[in-house]
Amino acid sequence: MSDDTGHVRRNRATWDDWAAGYVADGERAWAASEPTWGVWGVPEREVGMLPDDLDGRDAIELGCGTAYVSSWLARRGARVLGIDNASRQLATARRLQRQHRVAFPLVHGNAEWLPCRDASQDFAISEYGACLWADPHRWIPEAARVLRPGGRLHFLVHSALLLLCMEEGEGVAASERLLRPSFGMHRVEWPGDPGVEFHLGHGDWIRLLRENGFVVEDLVEIRPPAHARTRYPFVTLEWARRWPSEEVWKVRRIA
Repeated sequence: MSDDTGHVRRNRATWDDWAAGYVADGERAWAASEPTWGVWGVPEREVGMLPDDLDGRDAIELGCGTAYVSSWLARRGARVLGIDNASRQLATARRLQRQHRVAFPLVHGNAEWLPCRDASQDFAISEYGACLWADPHRWIPEAARVLRPGGRLHFLVHSALLLLCMEEGEGVAASERLLRPSFGMHRVEWPGDPGVEFHLGHGDWIRLLRENGFVVEDLVEIRPPAHARTRYPFVTLEWARRWPSEEVWKVRRIA
C-alpha cells in the first residue's frame, strides 16, 4: 500500500535525523532494572503498561525506536517483534541487543502496514511510537488485524488536554490557557518541525477503537511524582502535577 499523504516518508527522514539524540536515553532504558514510562519516567508499578502474563506470548512494539520496550517484553518471556520507521533508530537497537545479549526480530517498516499474519499477536504496545507518529485511522485497524481475540493493546501518548495547551514556539512550555480547538483534532504539524504528529480527542479515540473491535479497559491519566524531571521543554512539572500531560490507553480486542 502506498503512502498517499507523505507523512510516513517525512517521519522516517525526521527520525533518522533525530536518532543520535536518543541513543543515551535508549542505553539508560536498556540498562534499567525497572521499566519507567513517558517523559517523566514514571515507574511501571504506577502505570501498568506491561501485562503480568507475557511469558510465552506473541508481542509487537509499534514504533520501537531503540527497542528498549521490546527488550523489557523479551526479558519477561514474550516472543517479541519490534518495528520502526527509522533505520538509524534500529541500528542503535541492534547494537544494544548485542551488548545486552537479548535477541528478537527488528523490522524496518511502519505500523500502518504491519508484516504480520492476521490474528498472530497477543499483545501490542506503543510508547510515543505509532500512537503519535502514525495515522490512527491506519495503525489502529492494523493493530486490530494482527491481534488475536482477547489480545491487548496498550499505548502511551500526550494527553488530549496537553495538546490543546501546547505553545507553537520551540522550547516553550504548555500554557494554562486553551490555545486550539478540541474538535477536529487529527494531523498536527508544528512550525519549524519536519515531522507529522497525530492526535485525537477522547471521543474520537473511543469511537475508532470500538469500530475496530476494541473495548476500553482503562485510561490512566499520568500524574508524575513531585520529584520528577524531564528533558523535554514543552511541559513543566507544575503543569503536569495539576493536569494530565500523558495518558495510557489499555484496550482489548473482542471481535
